[in-house]
Amino acid sequence: MEARAGNLYIGKGHPVSVQTMYSSSIADKDPAIIVEEIFQLHALGCDMIRFSFVSPLDAPNFSYIAAHSVIPVVADIHFDYKMALLALESGAHKVRINPGNIGEKWKTEEIVRAATEHGAAIRIGLNSGSLPKGKAGESVPELMVRSALEYLDWFQSWHFDNAVVSLKSSDENETVKAAELLASLSDVPQHIGVTEAGSPVISAVRSTWALGNLLKKGIGNTLRFSMTGDREDEVIAATELLRVLGLRKRGVRLVSCPRCGRNAFDTISFEQRVRKRLLSLDKDITVAIMGCLVNGPGEAKGADYAVTGMKDRIYIYRKGVLVSSVSSEEAEDALFEVIQSDE
Repeated sequence: MEARAGNLYIGKGHPVSVQTMYSSSIADKDPAIIVEEIFQLHALGCDMIRFSFVSPLDAPNFSYIAAHSVIPVVADIHFDYKMALLALESGAHKVRINPGNIGEKWKTEEIVRAATEHGAAIRIGLNSGSLPKGKAGESVPELMVRSALEYLDWFQSWHFDNAVVSLKSSDENETVKAAELLASLSDVPQHIGVTEAGSPVISAVRSTWALGNLLKKGIGNTLRFSMTGDREDEVIAATELLRVLGLRKRGVRLVSCPRCGRNAFDTISFEQRVRKRLLSLDKDITVAIMGCLVNGPGEAKGADYAVTGMKDRIYIYRKGVLVSSVSSEEAEDALFEVIQSDE
């Protein structure tokens, strides 16, 4: 099975895609600024973005965003089916609903009819914290899967197959078990993620363990690293996981040392300055940022471009050959000038 949200195909045979979610209300924001933010996220590797859609006041800006976004936009709906209908009328490429909190079955059917009319996808999103009452002895993963299959049966009876399922828990083990069980029973595309995973470091560990294990088994068609932090870090972490697993080829591979007592170059501040700019480049290259002479020369030889320094001088290498010696203030621009000179 496959699903389609705008120009993005989701399912077996298609690349695994990266998602994130906007972290605040859009009703009082300049939608043009949000569209520019989406463009920057896309440059970092994001393929789809989700927005909370909670009020009719969201509709004008959401409509503008949906019409101008470089990637498909998703409306996140809870409780009020009318918000789903309005989001679809406003151009949503996909809506995320939990039929269990939408209410009567006919309300979910109305959403499905509208999605069919507008050519939009639906994500059945079930989190461990918002499930119906389970049967005696039924585990959380079993309850999530049973509920999802019931909702998919509803969709099938209404002749709708443009669906994705996500089964998320803040417990990474429950997340893995639910996704594995669903994959054993259905070939519906899955969006995978550990929900409410925590701060960036904690989330990166939990999400990498859970999602990496699933993706290695061929489970998961879209993913999100849910972080209490920066959306850009979510995208960077998810994209890097796909690169490590060989599921995404293009993009900058960034190597940088952690610093030690031998450092003659502040790699930490330099990496922080250039990271997002580097990772936004659509190039299949390795860039090494090294702080001393122990590993620097070797990494410089192995990288397409390398940066290291001594005191107040910064040295830039191309394929292990020194090409530039500049001051600290000039280093960032000098690095990108060298990279861009090879285009």
